[in-house]
Amino acid sequence: MTEEADGEQSRFRPTAHPLQRIGACALAVLGEASTPAELDPGAFEKAVRHMADDAATAVLVRNTKSERGFWLKASHSFFPNSKMNHPGNVRRTDDDLRDAVRRWRIRPARAAWPPVACVLCGSAAVGFYGKVDVPLAESDLYRNSTPRGHTGMALCWPCVCGFHALPYGCRLTGGQSIALHSWDDRFMARTSSRQVQRNRRLIALGQPDPRRVPAREVVALQELRAHDDRLTAGVDLLVFSNENRGHSLEIQSLEQPLAEWLRRSSRPPRGRGFPALLRAHATTSRPSVVGLARNAFRAPGRIVGASARYLISGLERGVLRDETSALATSCFSFTTEVMRMNQNEIDEIRSVGTQVAAWLAEADSAGALRELNSTLKEPKRMRHWLMRRNLDALLNSKSHSRGPLVTDDQFRLLFDPEVETPGSIASSSSCRWSSGCTSWVSSRPTASGSRRRWPTKCPTTPRTPTT
Repeated sequence: MTEEADGEQSRFRPTAHPLQRIGACALAVLGEASTPAELDPGAFEKAVRHMADDAATAVLVRNTKSERGFWLKASHSFFPNSKMNHPGNVRRTDDDLRDAVRRWRIRPARAAWPPVACVLCGSAAVGFYGKVDVPLAESDLYRNSTPRGHTGMALCWPCVCGFHALPYGCRLTGGQSIALHSWDDRFMARTSSRQVQRNRRLIALGQPDPRRVPAREVVALQELRAHDDRLTAGVDLLVFSNENRGHSLEIQSLEQPLAEWLRRSSRPPRGRGFPALLRAHATTSRPSVVGLARNAFRAPGRIVGASARYLISGLERGVLRDETSALATSCFSFTTEVMRMNQNEIDEIRSVGTQVAAWLAEADSAGALRELNSTLKEPKRMRHWLMRRNLDALLNSKSHSRGPLVTDDQFRLLFDPEVETPGSIASSSSCRWSSGCTSWVSSRPTASGSRRRWPTKCPTTPRTPTT
């Protein structure tokens, strides 16, 4: 029974704790295994010894501001009050410091194990652990302490070592750390592998990365673009610190459709529109990649809006960019793959564009094009302009078009139902607001991908959306 319990303390079991999962993937890389589940006891012990050696070497630096003090400085954000970061270390000998750190990283003796299970994986716990070993990552009101009279969470040794390996799987800044988590195991394994290799070099040198750490959202975007396989789950961006002062946790998430769209957007055949997508997000105060990454995490609907403004700005100067078609294709893919807009509605909108373009070509007038361009930022003006052109097209006996330039159903797709005039509704033979209709509910995607529902009775006054 004792041997079985000891063997259990060298094998990982899946857990649902994001930070521990990130650390477990990093530990697998240190042990030269593909996944945490493939870590055999020998590889597990090798990884644990490697981490202990790194900690014992860093503690001898003593001063976080020294030339080789980066890893010691970074450890404050993960293991405050530990043997690595005790204020009295400056007065202790090298041998004492190394011994203290190695004792901290040794599994507790079997006789000291509490008679409880690990709160994360259910294995036998080897002790209770708190802030020194585990970034509690909760509200700043209680995250850096444990209940009075209690020493922390009951954890098994593999879970503890997963937290010890967490820094290896994060983008280290010396302050807040940046980590990516996903339930897609392949994404986690490959992202962790790249990050561990970078951090091992930094830890060996004791110096920060000479390259400037990009914005946190850009770190996530770079990892998405580097991933070769289809993403099967969303991606969470975790920015946190376990430091005594300035402790924090911020989580931003990408749902799977948006994460996969971003990954594919820089690859053939979508790659042709990606440079234009970046340029569309550039401002005088912010690089283009930062704008795209932040919109993706904070306001995905702005991605299409920024692209539309970019295209409009070219028209205002009388410039039709070569990348227009590729960028438009990217925008349409966003509406279908991320916003889940119905393909029939997409086809109707494409049809409107084709019809209006044909009308402009037939008119052969720069003034008409400028007039259309002037309405792009004001939906009300555009609606009236299209309605006027509808009448012109119907009354023009020389026109080759048949029927209205824009149908009633297309008007409903382009503009909110409440802005339709009574005349346009009454003239439609397929009016859904016909007399006695009380059941029809119109809904369409908004910029954020949600859907708005409209009142079910035929209104005579302006309507407001209801949720």
